[in-house]
Amino acid sequence: MRIVVAAVSLIASVLTVLPQTASAQAPEKRKVNVATASLGLPYLPLIIAQQRKYFADEGLEVEIAAFAGGSKALQSLMGGSSDVASGAYSNTLNMAAKGQKLVYFVTQVRYPALAIGVSKKVGDRYKSPKDLKGMKIGVSAPGSSTHMIVNYLLAKSGVAPTDVSIIGVGTSAGAVAAVEKGEIDALINSDPVMMKLEADNAVTIIADTRTEKGTQDLFGGPYPEAGLYATGDFIVKNPNTIQAMTNAIVRAELWMAKASLDDIAANVPPEHMLGDKELYLASYKKMREAHSPDGQITKQGAQIVLNVLSTSLADVKAANINVETTYDNHFVENALKKWQGKM
Repeated sequence: MRIVVAAVSLIASVLTVLPQTASAQAPEKRKVNVATASLGLPYLPLIIAQQRKYFADEGLEVEIAAFAGGSKALQSLMGGSSDVASGAYSNTLNMAAKGQKLVYFVTQVRYPALAIGVSKKVGDRYKSPKDLKGMKIGVSAPGSSTHMIVNYLLAKSGVAPTDVSIIGVGTSAGAVAAVEKGEIDALINSDPVMMKLEADNAVTIIADTRTEKGTQDLFGGPYPEAGLYATGDFIVKNPNTIQAMTNAIVRAELWMAKASLDDIAANVPPEHMLGDKELYLASYKKMREAHSPDGQITKQGAQIVLNVLSTSLADVKAANINVETTYDNHFVENALKKWQGKM
């Protein structure tokens, strides 16, 4: 009998040190396809969760497909090719205006982490945002959140969206090349693209949301840029899967908050660094505060995003959207109970 008791005690002690599962119940859907707007720095929590096997620890097999901009990732989700999208919160508002219910469930970047720069090749034409009129402006993809933020800056400056030419350039080396070749006059993008262009003295930064101050200056408050979202139907049918996804992302964010630059470098695939590890890490250091420390979204931030979209999208303005129907913090709250103080 003593042997049995000892064995039970040993099993119990081993179980206490094993990784905890996503919840008391297993994920309904173990293989999850994620469409991401980018593999750039704003979406680093997704990459960290994958590289450090946090998804696997939650009982998931996650396949990540990168698209050239958030609108393409959204199309993949709405078309049924993906289960979850890693992209802009603003997409939930755009779709709500069209009668489609998307629910955003964990934040990756709490500020847009984007910068807008004017090419030095046309620098003599630029004195203020009003001078963007007539320019060719590169965005990640037409209709994406980068496009919406450009429209907001234009509206603040009295420039109509039709007064500029919008060109999709993606979020990697192609965006850098578009500026260097003179194919666009201005660009909105994330790091390391913008950091490289700054280092090459190719652009002058005119708006910067990689920091809290820059975000406040442009929007007047918090602006939750991007995270994970899915259709309302998928979340209702797969709550344990969504909880497992959230657990992994929040765990990654808590790890990132304490990680050194060397730790980050060791967990990012080299191909994500645009061939320049030092530049990538310098970029991360510059926009580090933009990453969410806990995955949450606030009503104030959600409302500001809605207000920004309403300046240029008549259907969003007319839709009378209640932002509280477009996000759900309870998955994050559960994940924080699981991981906070344990990383």
